[in-house]
Amino acid sequence: MKSNVSLDNCSSSSLTFQSSLYATIFTVIFIPGLLANSAALWVLCRFINKKNKAVIFMINLAAADLAHVLSLPLRIYYYINHTWPFKSTLCLLCFYLKYLNMYASIAFLTCISVQRCLFLRNPFKAKGWKRRYDVAISAIIWIIVGGTCSLFPVMRSSQLKTNSCFADLGMRKITLLESSFMLLLLELAGFVFPVVTILYCTWKTKQFLQNRETHVQFAREKSRALKLVVMCSAVFFICFAPYHINFLLYMLVNLDVITNCSVRSGILRFHPFSLCLANFNCCLDPILYYFMASEFQNQISRHGSSIIRGRLMSKDSGSS
Repeated sequence: MKSNVSLDNCSSSSLTFQSSLYATIFTVIFIPGLLANSAALWVLCRFINKKNKAVIFMINLAAADLAHVLSLPLRIYYYINHTWPFKSTLCLLCFYLKYLNMYASIAFLTCISVQRCLFLRNPFKAKGWKRRYDVAISAIIWIIVGGTCSLFPVMRSSQLKTNSCFADLGMRKITLLESSFMLLLLELAGFVFPVVTILYCTWKTKQFLQNRETHVQFAREKSRALKLVVMCSAVFFICFAPYHINFLLYMLVNLDVITNCSVRSGILRFHPFSLCLANFNCCLDPILYYFMASEFQNQISRHGSSIIRGRLMSKDSGSS
């Protein structure tokens, strides 16, 4: 009993800063994330017929980011006022959206990397690829990720406190079997498999572009394709890798497997920072859309200039 009390004191004494941290970071993220993802959805929907450019996955990625960004004002309100005047269901919905955004983003970033790598190496496969395939893959991702992320509010909902939400919600005690299943599911399916896939696609894309002779007119487009895949890797490692590395240790702290007070304190203190980094994907993802929009703008300008030239030539022939 005495050791458990000392562990609780060690765990709770070092997290007084997290409310200020969350309120500051969410405020910084909100306006850029709202503007960038709203504009991205508008731009991407204009190019929805470009089936070989991973547009469907990017639209879903922007929608996931926007849904999370729209919940940030409620989080900011709570961490500034330290009270939740709304219904508990709204609290759990916002809590759910955070993890839904994280794992949907990981899944769609992986799909973008895989598709760009495959289509770059096999252009004929890109020509025969149907848009409905991407729609079907996206629907399957939402169903799987949506069902899996429901575990997070369930783990919190058993200990809802009056006027409390988010980080102040108690965590339900789980058995070793339940925690092992959750760690296996989230760490392997939600982190290890995507990171290996994205790294492999980045390596193969770079290798393909370096070893293949490229016409000058397509060199810029292929360079952007590489930048797109590299950016997927960068977003993944900046935003999601710190959280998943710390999450494993965080669960071991909650299960009292890690008992050293200084180690427990360090892991718990880093946890809010890792969550903040995970939220920054809402601002970094639109950089992917910039590379996509740039490719489309080039195609439109080339297409438009050819149309203008054709009209000028028809006028010249008509006048003669």
